[in-house]
Order: sequence, then C-alpha cells, then structure tokens
Amino acid sequence: MALTLPELPYARDALQPHMSAETLDYHYGKHHKAYVDNGNKLISGTEFENMSLDDMVRKSSGKIFNNAAQVWNHTFFWNCLTPKQAAPGKKLTDALVKTFGGVDDFKKQFTEAAIGTFGSGWAWLVKNGDGSIAIATTQGAGNPMTAGATPLLTCDVWEHAYYIDYRNARPTYLEHFWALVNWDFVEKNLG
Repeated sequence: MALTLPELPYARDALQPHMSAETLDYHYGKHHKAYVDNGNKLISGTEFENMSLDDMVRKSSGKIFNNAAQVWNHTFFWNCLTPKQAAPGKKLTDALVKTFGGVDDFKKQFTEAAIGTFGSGWAWLVKNGDGSIAIATTQGAGNPMTAGATPLLTCDVWEHAYYIDYRNARPTYLEHFWALVNWDFVEKNLG
C-alpha cells in the first residue's frame, strides 16, 4: 500500500497562536511529505509495498522503518491536536487519576518526559497490553507499537516541530502543546 500524506484535520492556520501556519507549512508540508515520498521510493518492489502502514511500522527496520514510522507518528500527532479545546472525558480522566494522581499530575510528568527526551524523538501516552497506561519516550522515529503498546497521545519533540515558533525553547513549546491536545481523540484511542 503506497504511503500517503493525509489531509490535516483542520486548516493550516487553525492552531494559532500556539502553532503557526508557517510551522505547519514546513512540518506537515515539507517534513511529513518528505517521509511519505522517501518511504514510497524505499518500499517500491519490496515485501512492504503492499503492507498496511501499521504492519510496516511493526515489521520493518532501517530506512524503511524510519520513514514509515515517521509517516505514522506525524499522522497520529496531527490528530492529537485540535483548535477546539475541551477537557478530558470521564473515562480518560479516571485513568489519568488512577495512574498519575490527576490530569495536572499527568501533564507535569508527560512534560518532564518530553523535555527530557535527548535529541529528537517523541513523548507518548500509551496503553500497555495489560490495560495499564504509561508515559513513554522514543528516540528518532521510534514508535511504541514495536513494543506492543497502543499509542494514545504523542508530542513530537524533534526540533522541526517547534523551531519556527519557539526556536530551541522546548519547554515553551510544551506549554503551548497542552492548549491544543485533542482529548476526545486520546479517549477514543483508550478504547
């Protein structure tokens, strides 16, 4: 199955003032698109050419994995964001309270994990095979599906995700991230 660049679930300027249209032009329009284009070149004529994106992420390695996982991670990331802020639903709130002590406690721990991710990578809220939830981080194109976890929420902490708006101030980017989280999407992923 060819990799595709899905449409954003909102207009490119919809996340302002927290994420600029210029950031989306570069991050989505150039970086995400490059992973799609490079991935399609790499999978052409291979066993991965007809696989679903999820299977590519779980079964590939090297350059194919890096590009396929970045397509998956970015597509998921865009869906984790919304211009329509709402509070987390009851099921998600209950899970966050049970695991982290509260929504604000979760945000603090997730933010610390994201800021503390060395170099380029991703911060995640995941559901483990036993149904528990946890915060995880991955380096580079890493994706928790390769370890059997189900992604619920992610934050891209590659510098290209925030450099235009916040330069190298990852903590400031994280402060603004919380104003954009699509809690409905996160709760839907919780199942």
